[in-house]
Amino acid sequence: MATNQPVYRASALKVESSPVAWQAALARLPHAHALQSWAWGQFKSRWGWEARPMTLTVAESSWEPIAAAMVLKRRIPRTPFCVLYVPRGPALEYHDVALRRQVLGKLEQLAKRERAIFIKIDPEIVRSWGLEEERPSPLGSAIMRDLHDRGWLPSDEQIQFRNTVELPLESTEEQLLAAMKQKTRYNIRLAERKGVSVRPGTPADFPTLVAMYQETAARDGFTARPAAYYLDGWTSLYDAGMAQPLVAEVEGRAVAAVILVRFGERVIYMYGASSGEARERMPNHLLQWEAIRWARAQGGKVYDFWGAPDDFNESDRMWGVWRFKAGFNGEVVRFIGAWDYPARPLLYRLYTQVIPRYLNLLRARRAQSGAESKPG
Repeated sequence: MATNQPVYRASALKVESSPVAWQAALARLPHAHALQSWAWGQFKSRWGWEARPMTLTVAESSWEPIAAAMVLKRRIPRTPFCVLYVPRGPALEYHDVALRRQVLGKLEQLAKRERAIFIKIDPEIVRSWGLEEERPSPLGSAIMRDLHDRGWLPSDEQIQFRNTVELPLESTEEQLLAAMKQKTRYNIRLAERKGVSVRPGTPADFPTLVAMYQETAARDGFTARPAAYYLDGWTSLYDAGMAQPLVAEVEGRAVAAVILVRFGERVIYMYGASSGEARERMPNHLLQWEAIRWARAQGGKVYDFWGAPDDFNESDRMWGVWRFKAGFNGEVVRFIGAWDYPARPLLYRLYTQVIPRYLNLLRARRAQSGAESKPG
């Protein structure tokens, strides 16, 4: 029977050694992301991962990749096994059914060849849009069916945010301000009246920003990595021309900051930090507005607030952050999330279920023992 679907004969997944060729491939491919960039892969390779930028080509056009995956490999100590992860990837034309199935097949083969317990992918494929009245994405539904049919499993370990908030930037600044919630507009103007100023940052600001970020983590109850990790990551992205820090100041003192990452037509608010100082002056509101203005000036089409609750209720740990972001009138975007292909199903269950439960039990016993040993 005749078919209009292309056939990818003699396709091969191979490691790309040239950063220029890699970035050129990502520039041509849909669904590329900053976390698939050469700079991000090299950064992660200094923190326990092996970076393997891999492209898919076919015999007829080997010079032009039709898919790309920055595959990160982490070896499991004292075993012959590893885990593989494709952060916010792979990049390809997902509407091409034959192509996406070919790419999934190649990744499955790679996982088996590398003796991986599993390979995790997390492409930015939309499952639905909207907060209260979700509008499902036919493409997202089709891809999830494909993954399920091939034996992939929705991952319990969602490393990147499953949901986000996106603000289209085609409108004028006046239109963007007018669309915001009244309280958000008020707080932006309040910050300006109260002497908050925002300036572009440089790598010289990174040590101050790291200290502020760790202060934010302690205050808001999330885990921060070592300072060297952020200094390395931010410097890598800045040197690659992808990152721009913005710093909010009051009387010459830094009180809040963001690290913006631009990739293609998208600008991502990837990191944010604030001190406990001058919070009544609403520096974060003005800082976000200046970040949006910067994104527009750089030619960005979408401002990505980078993260929203999994469940939109007050019990979600992201609820307070969501209330702040919601004031800027962005749209909730829900992705299909991370999916794992368990190349070794028994080891996968051990790795993802049995061992975590055992470790949680040990932690609970230690906590109980510590509590009992304290004087009353």
